[in-house]
Formats: sequence, C-alpha cells, structure tokens
Amino acid sequence: MAKRTRRPRDQLPNCYYEGYMEKRSFNDETSQKLWTALCGNTLFFFNDKKDCDYIEKLDLSGFISVTDETRQDRNLDAARFNLRLKGGNIKFTVPNAEVREFWKGYIQAVAELAVPTSLNLLPGQLHMLKEAVQKEKERKQNSPPSAETSCPSYVTLQADMPACYHNVSRLEAELLLDREVKRGNLLLRPGSDGSSFAVSTRQDLDSPLVKHYRVIRKHDGGFIIDVEPKVTCDTLHDMISYLVTSTDGVLIPLIIEEPYEKKLSYISSDNENGEKSVQQPLQKGPPPSLPSKPPKPVCRKTPSPEPEELPVEECLYLNENWNEEAEETEDSSVNPLPQPEGKTQKIPLMPPTPAPRKFFPSSVSTTKQDVKVKAVTDPDNQLTRATISELKLRLEKNKGKCQ
Repeated sequence: MAKRTRRPRDQLPNCYYEGYMEKRSFNDETSQKLWTALCGNTLFFFNDKKDCDYIEKLDLSGFISVTDETRQDRNLDAARFNLRLKGGNIKFTVPNAEVREFWKGYIQAVAELAVPTSLNLLPGQLHMLKEAVQKEKERKQNSPPSAETSCPSYVTLQADMPACYHNVSRLEAELLLDREVKRGNLLLRPGSDGSSFAVSTRQDLDSPLVKHYRVIRKHDGGFIIDVEPKVTCDTLHDMISYLVTSTDGVLIPLIIEEPYEKKLSYISSDNENGEKSVQQPLQKGPPPSLPSKPPKPVCRKTPSPEPEELPVEECLYLNENWNEEAEETEDSSVNPLPQPEGKTQKIPLMPPTPAPRKFFPSSVSTTKQDVKVKAVTDPDNQLTRATISELKLRLEKNKGKCQ
C-alpha cells in the first residue's frame, strides 16, 4: 500500500463515492476513522473531509473480492466488510448496512467495470453504478497505456522528460512562472487527473495572463495538445519545440539549472587573530584513496601441546612375600642380572622399627601380658635363654608364696 502526502485533491480522478470509514489492515493494530473517496479505481484516504491532501491511497487494480463480515461490532448499527486484494486483506467499518452495500457496489463496479447483481440496491442506486462504470471506461480509454507497453515513445522516467518539466501543481506552476519570469514563460507539468500532462504559459498584456493546455497521451504512441484544431506530436520534446517555433520564439521554456561549484573550498579561522576566510585544500599528487575495509580476522587454530607421559610408578606393598624376595636376592647374588641404564633399583619403604624394651632386676614382676608385648615388639620374635630362665624362676617363687 503506497503512501504519499501533500497531494492536492484537484489532481485526483473523478470521484464516484465518498464518506467516513474505519480502515484496518493486517499491519495496523487499531482501526483509523478516515474520510475515504473512490476516485477512479483508487481509494484515497484523508484525515478530515475538508482536507485537500490525502495521506494514503489504495489501488484496486489487484481486486479479488469484497464480502460482508458477520462479526458484531460494539455499535449495533455499524456494519463491516472485507476487501480482498492481491496485496492483502483490508477490513472496513461503515455506519450502517445500507452504506456498506453502496461501498461494496461502487468498489466492485469500478474494479470489474460491470454492475454487480448480487447486491440489495434500489433501481436508482443501480443506475448510479452504471454511470460510474461508464465514466471509468471513458477514463481508462483516455489514460496512458500500462508500463508493460513496448511503444518507444512511452515515457517512464523523469530523465526522459524535457528540461522544462516541473513536478508541480496548477497553482504552483503559476507561482513559479511569476517568480522566474526572467528565465522563461513556458513549462510542462503533470495533469490534474494524474494520467496526462499540461502546459502552462505566462505572458504580460495589461496584466499577467496565465494559460493552461491539456496534453493527452495516445495509445498507439505520441501526444495530442487538446486544442482546436488538435496538435499531434511524436514525443514531448517535439511538442515543446512546436510550441516554441509556432509562436516565433515568444514562448521560452523555463529551465532552472542551478550552477555547481568547480573547486573545493572551506572556511578556516586564523589561530592568532580569529579571522575567518575561504581556503582551498592543498592537494599534491593524486587524490588519496579511501581506506579499504580491513579483512575479518581469521581465528587460527593453534595445535594444543601433547600431554607429557608421566612415568608410571610401580606400586609396592608391605605385605609382599618376603620369602620370594629373599630367594630372588639369593639368585641374583649367584647370577646378577645387569640393570638397564637410567633405571635405578627401587627400595621399598618400611615403617620405623621400635627399639626393644630392656628389663632390669629391680623392676616390677613381669606378667604374662608383658611377655606377650615383648614377643610382639621383638623384631626377630625370639627371646634370649637368660630372659626365659629368669622368668621361670620368678613364676615359681610367686607360686610358692601364694600356697
């Protein structure tokens, strides 16, 4: 949906029907109450009925269908309908069901160029739709061909326009000719219906005299100046040349070309006295080229260091069979095996051995528990003969005393 602002209403095509409607499209969160006018095959929306500039327009060339909406509104008298186009669906709300039938009838009639037969309208209302269809057919016959035409004289870009073409309205053309009277008195502008062109001229008689001429585009190529007799030209450039030559150069095309600077300059202030002056940049050699955009840094994958293999230590246990080690040591003493270089023989760690207890004669009598402790703490698990004989004598004395 195209949006344009500051477009005068007098440049719009013929208006067939108008009134207030609430419009809501799929992009709108809430509905807007706008004054809507059906001009040609386009709906134009205004903020107010008195506004001359429309704020939005909706082309009906992609018309598919228009249907009622059964959902009830808060206002019981209000009526809704959906307009389905190729570009999307638009919902409208009107004051009552009768106005809804009118809008549906005009939209469908203008879009299909035929009076719809499925609407509840009176004979007089159907006659009004027939008149709108007839006017729309005449308007399309006089309108320019579509953009897909292959006619070489079809003008699609403003660059193909003559130099005196100005995109202004009728009133703006009069003001422009009055202001630029020394540069020219003839200009080409868009027509009021949006599909044709117009030529505006200004001359001085007793007072300024401004005239406007309509230029119609032909379907088979070329343009017609709508005067009596009609003047036909192949292109807009030929038409401007004809107007200049046929008036002996009295009409001069209004060409506004603003001059451009030839050198670069800037305003600089003196650091000492602060005076400003126009300076020109000092340029030596070719102009500096713009710095190129640096390339994006590439993350390089650094190889991760391989983990060092730790030496595997052999687990030594204290409960190993010492008899086997003794046998191995005896065998090694007979036939010693050479140790590999760089590898030392590992010695098992043993807990510290407690020192043996010493027994004195003056000590307290030894009990069986003391004997057991000595047997456990003795590393060789052997008691000397002197100690055993001493213990036996003491035990016999103790027995004799007890008896």
